[in-house]
Amino acid sequence: MEVNELLKRVKRIEIKSKGLSQNIFSGQYHSAFKGRGMAFSEVREYAPGDDIRNIDWNVTARFDTPYVKVFEEERELTVLLMIDVSASTSFGLVNDYKKNIIAEIAATIAFSANQNNDKIGVIFFSNKVEKFIPPKKGKSHILRIIREIIATEKAASDSDLNEPLRFLFQAIKKRTTVFVLSDFLYPINFSDALKICSKKHDIIAIKVNDTREKELPNVGLLPIKNIETQDIQWIDTSDKTLRTQVQANFLRHSDEIKKLFQKYKIDHIEIFTHQNYVTPLVALFKNR
Repeated sequence: MEVNELLKRVKRIEIKSKGLSQNIFSGQYHSAFKGRGMAFSEVREYAPGDDIRNIDWNVTARFDTPYVKVFEEERELTVLLMIDVSASTSFGLVNDYKKNIIAEIAATIAFSANQNNDKIGVIFFSNKVEKFIPPKKGKSHILRIIREIIATEKAASDSDLNEPLRFLFQAIKKRTTVFVLSDFLYPINFSDALKICSKKHDIIAIKVNDTREKELPNVGLLPIKNIETQDIQWIDTSDKTLRTQVQANFLRHSDEIKKLFQKYKIDHIEIFTHQNYVTPLVALFKNR
C-alpha cells in the first residue's frame, strides 16, 4: 500500500473510531472495565453515613475530631488486542472485508482505552505470532497501532490460537484485558491454552464473520477459492442440500465456539460484516 493511501485510511479510521469512542463508548467502556482496585486519595472530616472502618485514627487524634480516608479507583488498565491476520480475514465484499471491520472495531477500542488513560498493545497472529507491539499510552502510540493494523500484510497461513495464547501467557505478566478479534473459522483445538490464559487475564472474544460463510447464494456453478491454500473448487450452489450443509456446518462450529467461551466464562459477541457493529459492541460493554 502506498504511503499516501495508508495515511488517508488511517485518518478515516481515526475520525470514525475516535468519534465513536468519545460519543458512544466512553461511559460504557469506563463502566465495563474497572481499575485494579482502590487507592488512597485524601482525608476529610467525618460526615454522618461514612463507614467508620475508614476513620484515620492518627489524623483524628491530631485534630481531636474524626477524619476518614477517601479512596479512588485505580483507573489504569492494560488492554491488549489480539488481531487475526490470517488469509481468511480478507473474505467479504469490497469495503466490507472482515479485516476492515476488525480494523475499525480495534481502533474504536484503542481510542476508548486511550481516553481512559489505559495502556494498549497488539498481538497480530495467524497460526503464530506475526507481530507484537507492547502496551503503551498516548495518541501517537494509538495512531501507530492503527497504521500497523491497516498496513500489516495478511498472512498466507491459516489460523491457530494455541501459539498466540501461549505467547500471551508468557509475554504479559500482569492481569490484562484482552480482546481477541477473529473469525474463529479454524479447528477448536485451543481449549487448554484458553483455559490457562483466562485464569490470568480478562479475555473478550469478538467473532467477525461474513454472511456468505453461513448462507451460500443460489447462483448456479460457482468457483470457490480457498484463500489460505489457494485451491479452487467448483460447486453447484443451486443444490439445496449443499447450501443446507454449509449452513449446518457453520452453525455447528459457531455453537461449539460459544460453548467453549461459556465454559471459561469469556464474554463474547458475533458480528457480521453487513451489520452495524456499534450496537453489539455497546451491548457487550453494558452487559459486563
